[in-house]
Amino acid sequence: MSRTRTTCPGCDRDDRVQAVPAVYLAGRDAVTSRERNRDGDMRTVTRTVTTGLSDALAPVPRPPTYGIVVLGILAAFVSLATFIGGTQAGHWFEDEPAGTDGDGVPRVGGVYLVPDGSTAPDYSQPLGSAGAASPPDFAYLGLISAAALLAVVLVAVVVHRRRTAFVRLTRGRHRAEELWSHGWYCHRCGTVHFEGVPGEDRAPLTLQRFRERVWEHGGYGDLAAEQRAVDPGRS
Repeated sequence: MSRTRTTCPGCDRDDRVQAVPAVYLAGRDAVTSRERNRDGDMRTVTRTVTTGLSDALAPVPRPPTYGIVVLGILAAFVSLATFIGGTQAGHWFEDEPAGTDGDGVPRVGGVYLVPDGSTAPDYSQPLGSAGAASPPDFAYLGLISAAALLAVVLVAVVVHRRRTAFVRLTRGRHRAEELWSHGWYCHRCGTVHFEGVPGEDRAPLTLQRFRERVWEHGGYGDLAAEQRAVDPGRS
């Protein structure tokens, strides 16, 4: 830990006082590990491990989660699978009508239409009704595919709106980071104070109060009540 000349207003000592940005970055480590994927193959995974103290000193709120994307991926798979199944089983795009091939024998797709149990076409029956049951109707697959595709579009819209709203909400983060960079954390007292900021006194602040002051400066102070600072004892 680097030594500073900034004393803590709580204990009036400087041996365990550290700049807030340094504390924040020190609590964020990239950890690389080897693990198996679903196919059983080994892969390298890098994750960011963050301490509770680093989280509590964050200058901006956590971005919105996008767990709904999983629903969108599932819906896309259902839409594609039902569409392929419907086109193959239901012949949705069949453009070859039933007819004859010059020999007077009714055909559909090159296949002779004959009654069940017979080896010769029966011209006394209407075309396509030679004792055979009607093929199943696969139109319901088209409805499922369309509904799933609609779900994909809705998920995309929701994700885009959340991302846009977060960017718009945190557009003043540069002001918050400016104030945040003047904060000093005392590891002995567990408090934060400001140094050299006009209009801000040096009174020690709790982690929650520090978060509220910084986030209010950035224009998103309301989120401080929803995303409360975590006790550093978690680290």
